[in-house]
Amino acid sequence: MDIFEPTIIAFVCNWCTYTAADLAGTSRLSYPKNIRLIRVMCTGMVDPQYVIKAFLEGADGVLISGCHPGDCHYINGNYKARRRVKLLKEILPQFGIDSRRLRLTWIGASDGIQFAGIMGNLVAQTRELGPALPDLQMVI
Repeated sequence: MDIFEPTIIAFVCNWCTYTAADLAGTSRLSYPKNIRLIRVMCTGMVDPQYVIKAFLEGADGVLISGCHPGDCHYINGNYKARRRVKLLKEILPQFGIDSRRLRLTWIGASDGIQFAGIMGNLVAQTRELGPALPDLQMVI
């Protein structure tokens, strides 16, 4: 039997997490290929609709990752993202999605090693949860 390989959508901050991903790549650190990075200017700009749509379109996990609290280039974007993720974790079960499939992390621009580690950990945890599609019950 084949090992389940999850698809993970990652909304990453342009200034911190995306830069850490770039640093991980240029440092030749390996991290799973299951991650699909979507660069946004700030995690505060990630609309909850995008997260729900990612799951409904087949993502097995979603990551939102940005600057550490207090270091946001847009002053309070990461605080806004934190509030939205908290609400999303309450709403996702209504769509039949386990709230553990959504994760919020803070990764600074110089944290390439941390980026690679978190991505590996995220894929392993999502692999243990199994495919998201069996959990989904279309709400129409």
